[in-house]
Amino acid sequence: MVRFLHSSDLHLGKRFGNFPEDLRGRLREARHGVLGRLAAAARREGASAILLAGDSFDTETPAESVLRQALAEMGQHADLSWVILPGNHDSLQADQLWDGVQGAAPANVTLALTNTPIRLGEQAIVLPAPCTTRRPGRDLTEWMDGAASAEGVLRVGLAHGPIQTFSEDGVAGDVIAPDRARRAGLDYLALGDWHGQIAVNERTHYSGSPEPDRFKHERPGQALLVSVAGPGAVPEVRSLDIGQFSWRTLTLDLLAGEDGEEALRGLLPSQARRQTMIRIVLQGRTGLAARSRLVAAIKDIAPEFAHLELEDAALATQSEADDLDRIDYAGALRVAADGLLAESVDAAKSEQEREIAAAALVRLFSYCEEVGP
Repeated sequence: MVRFLHSSDLHLGKRFGNFPEDLRGRLREARHGVLGRLAAAARREGASAILLAGDSFDTETPAESVLRQALAEMGQHADLSWVILPGNHDSLQADQLWDGVQGAAPANVTLALTNTPIRLGEQAIVLPAPCTTRRPGRDLTEWMDGAASAEGVLRVGLAHGPIQTFSEDGVAGDVIAPDRARRAGLDYLALGDWHGQIAVNERTHYSGSPEPDRFKHERPGQALLVSVAGPGAVPEVRSLDIGQFSWRTLTLDLLAGEDGEEALRGLLPSQARRQTMIRIVLQGRTGLAARSRLVAAIKDIAPEFAHLELEDAALATQSEADDLDRIDYAGALRVAADGLLAESVDAAKSEQEREIAAAALVRLFSYCEEVGP
């Protein structure tokens, strides 16, 4: 039995520049902590090696501290073998990066920098396909078809890139052949690039990122435990939870008259809020007052989460006379409110103009609610 962990897309050193400084630090530290969590999972599951299928570093020029601290952490787990493949974010074009890694790598870290088989214990070899550039534009796994191996030795492919017209960076193209494992006689093909886990077929898998970094993928940070009984055997592949932060998109679809605050309470997670990144998407229809209360409730609960953002453009707002009375019974504000309401339902105006008027009415109502009578 050969057993190893398959991971990818650690993106060590990612800056997270669109978040507050304190949260940026926590997110970067969580990414570094992935290394220790992968090592702990490998020991717990009886795996002797960890294969990193590209994008271990977020850029081709990571800070020296990011590089050296990552290698030092791997070296602390000397009982485990680490195999690091260059991906599209840290491709072979980054001479300075890989020269630095080679100079500082501990004995238990192997760099997959060429199309050369790498021994994985006595029973398996790894056939790597390092990314030569950010977008090679060709299938770098083709060489695996003709790579020789001794009889009875497991063949494990290691590659990074898009397959079947999708990629994490949104560049479509059939780059890696989806049946490469069959063509090359691979017992398993470990892929990186897509940050969510995908089983292409029973022998070809994307591990997904062990620490999510966006709302694009709804799965938690995971790695794959791969166990192969022998050459030709179908691998047993199992997901292991690795991530520290959870990134969740929650959609609240409201009906007119529905209690949005109660619906919100039923939607929000009750556990580990400090480690949860939330995006709330409001849609459907509600009244002005109900909308104002709901948005206020969301703003009130936001500090309990690591991060909370609100998308409410798709939430239509119904305005009643009582709502406008809460703005003002007369005077300039009431005149403005009446005008905005009329524009928001004026069929002679474009959809964009109606949406702008409706949004302005919501803002006016919210402002009046905040300042009071």
